[in-house]
Amino acid sequence: MAQRQKNSSSAEGSGLRSAGLKVTVPRLKILEILAEGSPRHMSAEDIYKKLLESNEDIGLATVYRVLTQFEAAGLVTRHHFEGGMAVFELNHGAHHDHILCVDCGRVEEFVDGGIEERQQNVARRLGFEISDHSLILYGHCRKPNCPNQKRR
Repeated sequence: MAQRQKNSSSAEGSGLRSAGLKVTVPRLKILEILAEGSPRHMSAEDIYKKLLESNEDIGLATVYRVLTQFEAAGLVTRHHFEGGMAVFELNHGAHHDHILCVDCGRVEEFVDGGIEERQQNVARRLGFEISDHSLILYGHCRKPNCPNQKRR
């Protein structure tokens, strides 16, 4: 276990260096939390709570500063879903879109070739070349055991 954590920290450290960032304990810990991927989309406050739970002495201001640095370096992607709170996810390089439950906040990722093709067709028809895009669908999840699902 200790060896796996050491290997993980080493890999994360090299990721920081390749992004042009100095390897520091706060950066490593925050990157480690994001890499755990549960949940995949986390706010700065969520990360801060996880740091507190693991007795790390890293302040909320540091979390915000590190996330901003990670975003500028291309390590994370910032999203503004319903409610305006920013959430972050590790940038794995592969494009995906999101669907968000407006009742419980659950976020699912998806890739749909038909949607991607349609967007390209629309862009071509209107004389554009897409350089980037973000698609967020909002709805009501049908998860039967969702604790926040509205009764219908």
